Parts: sequence; C-alpha cells; structure tokens
Amino acid sequence: MILIGTILLCLPAASSTGESVGFLSALFSSTSAVCVTGLSVLEIGTAFSLFGQIVMLVLIQLGGIGFMTATSMVYMLIGRRITLKDRVVIKDSLGETNLQGVVRMTRNVLIVTAVTEAVGIVLLSLRFIPEYGAARGLYYGVFHSVSSFCNAGFDVFGLGNSLVSYAYDPLVTITIMALITVGGLGFFVVVELYRKALLGHKYRLKLHTKIVLIASGILVLAGFLFFLAFEWNNPRTLGAEGVSLGDKVLGAMFQSVTPRTAGYATIPQGDLMPASKIATTALMFIGASPSGTGGGIKTTTAVMLLFLVVTIVTGKKDTVVMKRRMNKDVMMRAITIATIAFVFVGFITMLLCITEQAHLSAADLLFETVSAFATVGLSTGITHALSPISQILIIITMFAGRVGVFTVSMAVAKRMSKQDISNIRYPEERVMIG
Repeated sequence: MILIGTILLCLPAASSTGESVGFLSALFSSTSAVCVTGLSVLEIGTAFSLFGQIVMLVLIQLGGIGFMTATSMVYMLIGRRITLKDRVVIKDSLGETNLQGVVRMTRNVLIVTAVTEAVGIVLLSLRFIPEYGAARGLYYGVFHSVSSFCNAGFDVFGLGNSLVSYAYDPLVTITIMALITVGGLGFFVVVELYRKALLGHKYRLKLHTKIVLIASGILVLAGFLFFLAFEWNNPRTLGAEGVSLGDKVLGAMFQSVTPRTAGYATIPQGDLMPASKIATTALMFIGASPSGTGGGIKTTTAVMLLFLVVTIVTGKKDTVVMKRRMNKDVMMRAITIATIAFVFVGFITMLLCITEQAHLSAADLLFETVSAFATVGLSTGITHALSPISQILIIITMFAGRVGVFTVSMAVAKRMSKQDISNIRYPEERVMIG
C-alpha cells in the first residue's frame, strides 16, 4: 500500500506545480497516510493537487480500517467467499480471540466507519460550505471527517497551522473530537456500546469494554485538567489576549483528546509549556485502544501494567481487574509491548539526536519520535527541518508503530500459547533486583 501510494504521489499529476514532489517526500507522505500518522514534510493542502490529495485520502481510509477489512469489503461486494485462512488473518488484525463472528465483526467495522464518517461529513460541511462554497466545503468536510475518524490528523486547508484557525469554533472542534474518540475507542467497543443501547440492561458489557471506557475517560479528564492549569496563563496558547473562559475549556479539552493519536492541533505544539509537552508525549505514548484506528501501546496495555505493579507491590499471586483474574499470557504480552516500545523509541531518539544535534533539541526530537511511533502526527514544528536521514528514520518509526510492535507481540503471544514439548527444566537461581 505504501509503495503504490508513493508511486502515485511521485507523479507530476499529484503535484500542484506539475513537477514531482520527489521520491523521499512522496514516500514520507504515503507512509504517514497508510500508518494514519499525520506527520508530513510537505503542506499537502498546497503541495498536492486534487488528485494527490484524493490519493492521500484513500490511503488514510485504507490505513484506518485496515488492509484485511478493506479486502473483506471487496470480497463481500463481488460475492467471493471468505476462506478459513482469510478469517484467521482477519481475526488477528481485529484483535479478536476466536473465529466465531469474525465476518460479522468485519461488517460491523464497515458500518461503524460509514455511519460515523457520514455524520462527521454533514456536521463539518455545515461550517465549511458557507465559508468555502458548496463543492470545496463538501470536499473539506469529507477529507477532515475521514482523517479525524482514522486518527490521521491531515488537513488540506494549506495554512500550515492544522486547525488553529478553528481553535475556538465549537462545531468544528467538538465534531472532530467526537470522531477522534469513536475511532480511538476501537470497533469492538463501539459495537458493544450499540448493543448495550439497543438491549439495555439485558446486555452486559465485556471487561475489555469497561477497561477501555474507564481508562479513556480518566486519561481525557486528567489531560484536560492538566492542560487547563498549566496553559491557563501561557500568552502563546490559552492565556492569549481575548481568549474567554469557554475558549480555554474548549482548547484544553481538544489538547487532551488529540494526543490519543489524532494529530490535529488547535494550539501550536511548539508554544506549549515544557510540562505540557511532557504530558502530551506521555498521552501519545499510551495512545488509543485496541482494534481501533489509533496507535500507541494502547490503553489496555497501560492498565495491565498498572495492575501488575499493584499486584507485585501488594504481594498478591494473581492480577485481578474488576473481580476478574487476568490471563498470564495477556500480562506477558503487555510487558513485551511496553518494553519493545520504550527501547525502540529511545533508540530512534538517540539516532535522531546524532543526526540533528546541530540545530534541534533532544526534547523536540523525542516528541517527534513518540508522535511517529504512536502514529499521532503532532509536531513542535520540526518535521520540515529534518534531514533526509532523519526523515528515513521517522518513516521507519511510523511503519514500526503501525505494524512492528503489533506483529512482534502477536508472534510472542502465539509462541507462548504453544505447549512446551521440552522435558528439560534447568535449576532455579535468584538474582538481586532493585
């Protein structure tokens, strides 16, 4: 998908000037779109023609719903039977635990995507059509609805400041926050909530859904209160002259929601207070929830690690969440994902510090690396200044964040699930820790 997108974006027809944007810039843009990141070395609203922007839109949509889901949609449309092998791959891509109901879940994913994006298009068009005219306004509504739901964070306004122009427009910001949230919760959770609304008290939410909802709510609320407090008097953000109380609340809420791997910004990220940059980096690293359009190590991974620490500190044998004992394989997978993520982000940041040591700070490079790895797309404004080597490192990071850790964790989970056929058990030995 990335390669095809790169080839298309390299075409002169994809450029607004009629000249190719170059292979590296096209590769960076295609990777960012397929990995629904949002980082870009080009301002796609001005650098790409309508054809180039539509290519980006298709890549974002395919990257958001997932390759296997898109493939399944094509199979359904042409009437082709989905084989057992296809079902196994779809199961893994959606994070399902069994094969039963996989095709039905795929249909639900497509329905949720279509309905949510359609609502977003209508609401955003109510603002953009009066401002830009019917054709352009509708196009802007479509593009930004898809980009928001897929947690990509690309804009085509061509202003170079993301959504800063609409920072205090409730219709635009609340709609985009809602799209980001629905996409980030995960398709499984959204379908569960629909069933709950339909059946009422007869339907009991699964533990996964409860964890996702509680964790997401806590992270958004904590982030909102943090940004409201630390940016309240910042003259370059919420403390600017003329910003009302309602605008500050709206700005702080958006800043709390967007690090959940969305990438849109109503506040210039380079103008944030140092503490706010650290908090944003932490929220980006955690990211969204499983089986959704977002990235990061996922909310459930963070929750499992937190409860594991509590279990060890309290000296308990089992990790218990809401009166349910957690499977040890799940806990090992959470540790594996977090460890690989920490090591990978640290390694890439170190390489970027070496290649960019002359003019970019380590804090900004860490912010950029986490944003790429968690497929967020927020930037302190240094993306355009990265050298070709650094751009390649960021491309690798975006790809790894979308595919690598998930793939490795799946391999580890499957390996752990196999029975150990070895009869050899070595002597136990203790090592001093801490």
